[in-house]
Amino acid sequence: MSYLALARKYRPQTFEEVVKQEHVTQTLANAISTQRVAHAILLSGPRGTGKTTVARILAKAMNCKEGPIPKPCNRCNSCKEITRGSAVDVFEIDGASNNSVDQVRELRENVKYMPAHSAYKIYIIDEVHMLSIAAFNALLKTLEEPPPHIMFVFATTEPRKIPITILSRCQRHDFRRIDVDSIANHLVSICSKEGVNITVESLGLLAREASGSMRDGLSLIDHVMSCTQGDITQEQILDILGVLDRDVLFNMSKAILHKNLPEILDILDDVYSAGHDMKKFYADLIEHFRNLLVLSMGKNSEKLIDLPAHEIDLMQGQTKGISQTFLSQIFNLLFQEEGIISHSVQPKLAIEMVFVKIFQIKPALPIDVLIKKLDTLKKEINTDPKDTNLTASRPAYQDDEKGFVEAPTETAGTAESVTQFTAASIPRDENYDKIWREILVIFLNKHPSLAANLKNSAIIFMDGARLEIEVNGNEFNINMVKKDKNLAIIKQVCRDYFRKDIEVVVKIKKEQTNDARNKKSQADQLKQEALSHPLVSDAIEIFDGKVVDIKIL
Repeated sequence: MSYLALARKYRPQTFEEVVKQEHVTQTLANAISTQRVAHAILLSGPRGTGKTTVARILAKAMNCKEGPIPKPCNRCNSCKEITRGSAVDVFEIDGASNNSVDQVRELRENVKYMPAHSAYKIYIIDEVHMLSIAAFNALLKTLEEPPPHIMFVFATTEPRKIPITILSRCQRHDFRRIDVDSIANHLVSICSKEGVNITVESLGLLAREASGSMRDGLSLIDHVMSCTQGDITQEQILDILGVLDRDVLFNMSKAILHKNLPEILDILDDVYSAGHDMKKFYADLIEHFRNLLVLSMGKNSEKLIDLPAHEIDLMQGQTKGISQTFLSQIFNLLFQEEGIISHSVQPKLAIEMVFVKIFQIKPALPIDVLIKKLDTLKKEINTDPKDTNLTASRPAYQDDEKGFVEAPTETAGTAESVTQFTAASIPRDENYDKIWREILVIFLNKHPSLAANLKNSAIIFMDGARLEIEVNGNEFNINMVKKDKNLAIIKQVCRDYFRKDIEVVVKIKKEQTNDARNKKSQADQLKQEALSHPLVSDAIEIFDGKVVDIKIL
């Protein structure tokens, strides 16, 4: 007797035996029990999830000698014939090879005749989306109003290709991908019946490779069993199927998270030398980092990852101490480069370049920490780091070493809040900028319009009896300061500040051209310092942004 593949040998014969499609099988069983079965049923879903199997079980349930009944007996002639595929009243049609309008017209003519010896004449059309538009149109009228002894059961992996006029005439049931644990448990049961000794971990590897398809899982274990004798080891499975060991992905992710470039290149070279598909390896790596990112999100994230429990435990160990933002950065970069890798003629080199980019990523701070640091930076900008004696209260214009930046009105201080000095107590090497800033506070509170004209001025000489102020600015500022009224105010404010009668000399800076160049140079330096600040760099990386403009206030 010829060998029977496991997928055929262990094909479910009742609704209860179908794995992980209870939402479909239970609905159909209930419909049969209440005699509310639709005359046209569409079964859609991924390959190998049980669509054709359920169609056959439904045919047996409807034509069973004891039926219609939710659980066919599998003993009567009708059930046995359907199981063997030789039932004269159940027609299994391949939509891919019988897709012409003439073949559908022939089907339409045949539906007029009564079944030979069953209750229903049932047409099972697999891959129905392959029918031509003309064939679908020819089927419309019969599908909408078939004879009472006719049932249509359609199966497809691509329901979006079926015309809406057909879909609207069918009762649709969507099949789901089968999870890894369910496939692995079913394989354990089959291996037990076949007397094959294989570890659960090895079956888990086969279940992952099945990608949600029970038929693929059965085909893989069938292939492995035919290539081995005695006990089956995981190493044999890896060698036979050319599958990459999961440990390689864990070692790679560990090396990436710890930025161990030599280890990464070594692992990559081993994968390449072993003849594995580099593009498939890269796709697996993306999925692995996706799982790491999902796990880092917190509780109940395990249900979003279709992996065995022991691998989830290993992943949780890897993500410990790694920020979610950093994992997101790596996953985002890997995913962005997928198109380049998949179309590259040298995928190994392309993957190496991706790892170089990953190494250029600085581990990003969590957003709450970043906000705190940005607040700190803002305070540092608004405070002169060299001046630790200034009071906390700030004027309406705050010094930024090269000029004054406008600040909220409520933070403005008063003249009395400024530290007072006498000219005799000030050493000749005293920081003139500090003194001038405190004098400007008085101007800001008592004479704000004059303060705006003096903001670019500075003290150039000071001793116990004489104070020289150099006025700098545009022509308008200089003309305003030169007015007798404003000169008198300047001298009086300075005398009040030093609490003595001091000679105040106001000089006008003549070299406006050179000063403009110096000011531009200082502005350029400030812009460069802002661009090179680590917090600015982190913000650009995290939000994938770019600097549009830098303004000096």
